[in-house]
Amino acid sequence: MNKKKKELISKILVYIMLIALTILMLVPFVWMLSASLQLNKDVFKYPFEWIPSKPVWQNYVDIWTKIPLATFIFNTTKLTVIITFLQLFTSSFAAYAFSKLDFKFKDVLFLSYIATIAIPWQVYMVPQFIMMRGLHLNDTHLSLILLQAFSAFGVFLIRQFYMSIPNSLIEAARIDGYSEYKIYRSIMLPLAKPALSTLTIFTFVGVWNDFMGPLIYINSEKLKTIQIGLRMFISQYSAEYSLIMAASLLALIPVLIIFLSLQRFFVEGVAATGIKG
Repeated sequence: MNKKKKELISKILVYIMLIALTILMLVPFVWMLSASLQLNKDVFKYPFEWIPSKPVWQNYVDIWTKIPLATFIFNTTKLTVIITFLQLFTSSFAAYAFSKLDFKFKDVLFLSYIATIAIPWQVYMVPQFIMMRGLHLNDTHLSLILLQAFSAFGVFLIRQFYMSIPNSLIEAARIDGYSEYKIYRSIMLPLAKPALSTLTIFTFVGVWNDFMGPLIYINSEKLKTIQIGLRMFISQYSAEYSLIMAASLLALIPVLIIFLSLQRFFVEGVAATGIKG
């Protein structure tokens, strides 16, 4: 067997493996879609009916009437947009200082800040709650916004991208009379679009799917998010799985829109942030 045939067979095997993995990953979503169009009693029947003979479209009507789903979606959208914007601003601003400015204890501060990534959230969850309670911010969206407005991971991600931008470009801008703020706004941000898009995806998905944060800090029904709202389909004795699947599919749509809109920058951003350390 010559070299070309071996390469062809290797490529075919790789494609077969990738297709198999893709199908395996899509199966839960197909099951979710199918279950959302069935009666609750039929969701776990055997054999499972992948294509419902009588789709129950009423499930997509009931999810709006059984719980205040519109309010939950609005709250989730509000928190996600605000927190994502704040993380993009604070992370890109701090990353510029850590990558292109010289000041005392810069490396120590950066390493200390980045080291917080290794600390599990459960470790400082209770101190954070006590702090928010002391500020009388419990049961408010502001508590979630303040706690998630800063991201050590975001600073690290964007700093790595900034490190790939030549210092000569920054020096030339300074010679032309640009202030540090103008360099950040007019040069760094436009060039960092791939890294910012990557951080947008990570932050948006993380905040949109956040369950523990709203569960701990939010008590009022009018302030709850969609992830907490899904629990309302679970009664004392049983869970309405068909309605849960229908609401979950609706909750998935914004995440898919954001990812598909920014995917062309995603791979470029992940690759570029690893160029320099």
